Amino acid sequence: MIFLAPLALFGLLTLPLVWWLLRATPPAPRVQRFPAVALLRALRPHQTDAVRSPLWLLLVRLAAVACLVLGLAQPVLPGDRLPSAGHGPLLLVMDDGLFAASDWGRRIATAQGLVDDADHAGRTILFFRTAPAADGHPAQPPAPRSAAAIRQELDSMRPAPWRTDRAAAAHALATLPHTDGSVLYLADGVASGGDEDFARALRAFGPVQEIRFPDASVLTLAPAAERTGTQMARLLALPLPAPRSLSVRVHAQDGGTLAVLALALPAGATQMDVPVTLPTTVRNRIDQISLAGQSSAATTLLFDEGDRLRPVGLMTSGAADTPLIGPLFYLRRALAPTADLHEGTPATLLSQPLSVIIAPDGTLANPAIRQKVKDWVKNGGTLIRFAGPALAGAQHGTEPDSSSTPGAPAGEDIDTSDSHPANDPSADPTSDLLPVALLDGSRQLGGTMTWGAPQKLAAFDATSPFHGLDIPADVTISRQVLASPVADLAAHSWARLADGTPLVTHAALGKGDIILFHVSSTADWSNLPLSGLFVSMLQRLTDHANGVTIPADDTLLAPVLTLDGDGVLGPPPPAARGLKASDFAHTPVSPAHPPGLYGPRAARRALNASSQMTTLTAAAPVGTLTSPTGRRPDTALAPVLLCLAAALLLVDGLLVLAMRAGLSLPGMARQSQENTSRKSSLRASGKQGLSLLLACALTLPALASAQTPTATPTPSSTSPTPVPGAALETRLAYVITGHDEIDTVSRQGLQGLSDYTNARTSAMLGHPDGVRPGQDDLSYYPLLYWPITPDAAPTPAMTAALTAFMAHGGIVLIDTQGQDSGNQSDGSGPYAGDAPGTRSALRRVTAGLPIPPLMTMTDHHLLAHTFYMLHDFPGRYAEQPVWVAREGEAENDDVSPVIIGSADWAHAWAVDENGNTPFAVLPDGADQRQLAYRFGVNTIIYALTGNYKADQVHVPMLLKRLGE
Repeated sequence: MIFLAPLALFGLLTLPLVWWLLRATPPAPRVQRFPAVALLRALRPHQTDAVRSPLWLLLVRLAAVACLVLGLAQPVLPGDRLPSAGHGPLLLVMDDGLFAASDWGRRIATAQGLVDDADHAGRTILFFRTAPAADGHPAQPPAPRSAAAIRQELDSMRPAPWRTDRAAAAHALATLPHTDGSVLYLADGVASGGDEDFARALRAFGPVQEIRFPDASVLTLAPAAERTGTQMARLLALPLPAPRSLSVRVHAQDGGTLAVLALALPAGATQMDVPVTLPTTVRNRIDQISLAGQSSAATTLLFDEGDRLRPVGLMTSGAADTPLIGPLFYLRRALAPTADLHEGTPATLLSQPLSVIIAPDGTLANPAIRQKVKDWVKNGGTLIRFAGPALAGAQHGTEPDSSSTPGAPAGEDIDTSDSHPANDPSADPTSDLLPVALLDGSRQLGGTMTWGAPQKLAAFDATSPFHGLDIPADVTISRQVLASPVADLAAHSWARLADGTPLVTHAALGKGDIILFHVSSTADWSNLPLSGLFVSMLQRLTDHANGVTIPADDTLLAPVLTLDGDGVLGPPPPAARGLKASDFAHTPVSPAHPPGLYGPRAARRALNASSQMTTLTAAAPVGTLTSPTGRRPDTALAPVLLCLAAALLLVDGLLVLAMRAGLSLPGMARQSQENTSRKSSLRASGKQGLSLLLACALTLPALASAQTPTATPTPSSTSPTPVPGAALETRLAYVITGHDEIDTVSRQGLQGLSDYTNARTSAMLGHPDGVRPGQDDLSYYPLLYWPITPDAAPTPAMTAALTAFMAHGGIVLIDTQGQDSGNQSDGSGPYAGDAPGTRSALRRVTAGLPIPPLMTMTDHHLLAHTFYMLHDFPGRYAEQPVWVAREGEAENDDVSPVIIGSADWAHAWAVDENGNTPFAVLPDGADQRQLAYRFGVNTIIYALTGNYKADQVHVPMLLKRLGE
C-alpha cells in the first residue's frame, strides 16, 4: 500500500486522546445528608442513565476517526502485473483510427512487445485493425500470421484519418471459431456505434485484456456551433480530473503561423469555445487551426471560402435606424455572422475598399451620389438595391398614388431617378442604377395591381446564384415593384414569384453588377427578411461578388487535398471519391470521403474529420483494464475510507439519538445497585421498543398509501383546493380553439399586449390564460379574446358560460382574423387576410349569446378615448370595421359586452420568446402596430373601468348642480 499524503498518518496519534476524552467521567457526587431525601427512596426509577459511553460505542467512534485519518492520507493499492491469459491463439486487436494518433508511438511499441512475448511463448497470433482500410475494402476475418509479418505491418502502419468502425469489425470477428485463446485489445477509449456487438465478438474468442494509455489526451477541434466574429472552432475532449493547458496554432494559406492562442481546459470539461481575435484582413487568410503537440486529423480544422468574412457596405441616409422597422435592421442581422460590415453614407463607403454595397430604399436620391456609385460599379463593384415606397413613387412624373404607396417619404427621400417609358426600347435602366425597367407604382394586396393572396417563391433556375437553396413554404410576398415585360426579362431574373414576376433581377454595368430586390428590406412588403432564406441569399450574393461560387446543389466536387492521420495535407488516396455539394453537412469522413478540401478554388469546400461530432464519450471497458506495461490500474482507497468514516459517524449519531429516546441496548447502562431497578428499567425500555415497532407498523401502510399514484381520497378528505392564479392577479384570457398555431398566436398576442399595458398604464396584468368556456371558470377575467376558426362549434355549456360571463360585466372580443372572401360581393375595399368560413362560424358561435343591437364603432365612441385618443382601430389589417353595442342598448352602465372585428389583433400584438414581433402588419408597418397596441390598451381600460370616462364628461354639470 502506498500513501500519497503520509503526513496525515500522524493523526492516528490522537486516538488515545479520543479514548481518554470519551471515557472521562464527571467527579463523584458529594454526600450531603438531608432527611427529606428519604422520601425519594421509595420511588422506582423508570430509566437508568449511563455513567459513561459503552465500550462498543467507543470502538465505533475510534473506527470512524481512524478511517478519516487514513482516508486523508490517500492510500493507494498498486496494480499488480496481469498474467498472460491462456496458451492458445492470441488475437491482437488495435484501434488505429484518428483518436489513436496522439500516442501512436507508444501504441506501436506496446503492440511490438506483445507480439514478441507471444512469439517467444510459441503462440499463434491473429492481428486485426478496427479502422476501415484505406483502399475501401470491407474488413475481413483475421488469419494466423507469423510474428515477423505482423512486426513488418506494425512498422509501416500510420493512424487513419477517420474513426474506427467497430460495427464492421464485430461482423468480421463473429466468423472466428471459438477457441481457448485470449484477446489483447489496444483501445483508444472513445465510444462509437457498434460497441456492444464488438465487445461480444471479442469475449466470444476468449478472455479480453484491454490496454489503455492513461496519459493519452483525446481531443478534437470541431467547427463552431454558431459562426460569430471571434468564435471559429470548438474544442471537444474526454474529461480528465485535472485541468489542461493547450495551445492553438492559427495557420495561413501559405503555411505560416498567424497566431498562437493559449487555452485552459478546466478539470472535467468536455468542450469549450476557441475564440480567435484577429483583424478581418488577417482572419480571412486563415486556412486551418490545429492543436500544438497534437498532430492528427482530429485536431486539425480546415477552412474554405465560405468561412471568409467578405467586406460589405450598408448605405445609410443619415437618419437613425429604428429597431425592427428600420431599413438596415434585418440586413445587419442577416449579414453580421458572415460578413465584415461597414455602415456609412455613400461618400464614406465609396472611399473604402469594398466589393459589395447594399442600398436600401431612398438612399440613392441624390443624382450626384448616383453618378459616383455608377462609376464605382463600372470599376467592378456590386450594388444590391432594395425597393420601397420611394422607388415605387419615383416611377411617376407626378406624385404617387397614396393608396399604393402609403407612408412614402417625401422631399429628398423620394428616389428621383429619371423615369423612362416602359415601351421605350432605347431606354437603358442601368443609367438609373436599375437592372431592368420598372412599371409605374407597385403591386400590392388590395391595390390597383393586385392578386388574390400573398405570392410564394418559385424554384430557382440552374443559372441563378441561388440555385440549390431550399425555399420555406411560409415565405410570401405581399407587395413588390414590377419589372417592365421586355423580351430579355428572363435573362435578368435570378428569383421569381410563383406567378412568374421577377423578385430579384440583375444586370452588368461595366465590370460590376447591379442587383435589385423588388421588395423592401423590411418586413412591410414581405416576410422574406424574417426567414433564413434571406440570410442565404445575401451570403450567395456577397460570395458571387467576390468571385466565389460555392455550390449547394448536387454538383460533384472532387477531392483536391486530403488530410492523413497525422493532420498533414497531401494528395487524395486512390479510394477517395467526389462528394455532392449538398451532402457536405451530413457526410462523415471515410476512405471514400477523407477529410480535406474538395472542388476548384472558387468553389472549394472543406470536409473536416470532426464535422459530425458534437461530443466525445468514454467507451465502456470490454475486458480487464490494464496499462501498457500489463499492470492493472492502481486502486485508490481514500474514497472508500472517507465514505466508511461518514457512515460510522452517521451510525454513531443515530445510536445517540436512540439512547436519548430511552431505547435500551446492551451495555448502555450500568447495573443498578438494586435488582428491582434494573428489572424496572428493562421493562420500561421493552415497552418503549414495542411502542416504536408499533408506530413503524402503523406508519408504513400510510406511507405506501400516500405513494400509490392510483389512490383516491375518501369523500371526507379535506385537501385544500389550489387558488387560481387569475384570482391573485388581473389576467387576460383567450378561448382555446384546438389549433396550436392560432392558440400560440393568441397567447403571444395577449402577452405582448399585457406587457405594453404594464409599461404605459397603472394596470398590472399577469400572463394570459387559455380557457375553455363551459369547463373553466371565466369569472376571474375582465376580457376574453375569442379568435374564430371555420370549424368553431359551440356547445350548450359553452354558450351558457359565455352568457353568464357577459351578464356579470365581462367583455368578449371576437376576432375573425380576416375577411371571408367567399362571402364578399366584390374585391374592393381595404385588404384583409383571407379567412374562409369564418362568417358562417361567427353566426354559429353567436347564435345563442345575448348580443345587443350593434353599430360600427367611430372615434366618438367611449372605447376610442378611454386612454388614447384614437381615430382608427387597426390590427394586423387596417381599415376594418369594428362592431360594438349600440349606445343605450347595452346593460351594465351601457358598456358593450361584445366587440367584434376582423383586424386580427393578436398577430399585431404578438411578441415571441426573443422579444421580436414575428408577424408583419399591413400596410403601414410599425405605425399601424403602434395603433393596434393602443386600441388594445383602450379595450383593457374599457373592460376594467367601464364608462368612467363618460361620467367625467358630466362632472362640470354635476358640480354646478351641487353648488345650487
